[in-house]
Amino acid sequence: MTVDTRPLGRRERNKLDKLERITAAAEALFAERGVDDVTTQEIADRADIGTGTLFLYAKTKGELLLLVQNSTYADALERGRAAAAEADGVLAGVLAVIRPVVECNRKQVDNGRTYLREIVFGDPEEPHHREALSLTVQTEELVAEVIARETEKTGDEARALARIVSAVMFLAMSATVNATHSIEQIVDEITAQIRVILVS
Repeated sequence: MTVDTRPLGRRERNKLDKLERITAAAEALFAERGVDDVTTQEIADRADIGTGTLFLYAKTKGELLLLVQNSTYADALERGRAAAAEADGVLAGVLAVIRPVVECNRKQVDNGRTYLREIVFGDPEEPHHREALSLTVQTEELVAEVIARETEKTGDEARALARIVSAVMFLAMSATVNATHSIEQIVDEITAQIRVILVS
């Protein structure tokens, strides 16, 4: 039996090329002006496709933002995983996970806050939304692993604490009152709150 090592067919290559162009166009426009000031027509024009084609890849502008931000979030989570493995103590370990997530979320504050809103209120049947939800679950699982490793908490207790940590992080990043806060201010606010539940 032979293994099929043929390259992707023309149709698959075309689909991948369009997805890459859409992602690059949306990422560039969102970074330049923010998601609220960009239209799907502008994204389609920059990607050199029709709007009908664009909606085959993402049905809404919110889904386009999820498409762009998910890869950044995934990269941040991997940096957090590596940093947490080197951290000493539960608070340092959890903050090692959280900091890269906050940093990626604050690259463009309005986009970051809109991304969080899309995670909460978006359509979970859409693939980019499902991926975003999966990333939040992975973040909680990583935080739970750190808590279980660094404390005497059981698996269930560690998961419950990780859910609280996730909620604290989410609210700190999305709150309107924090919209002008720096990364350090956000991390400091999260630290102050999670210290209460993690360090006794």
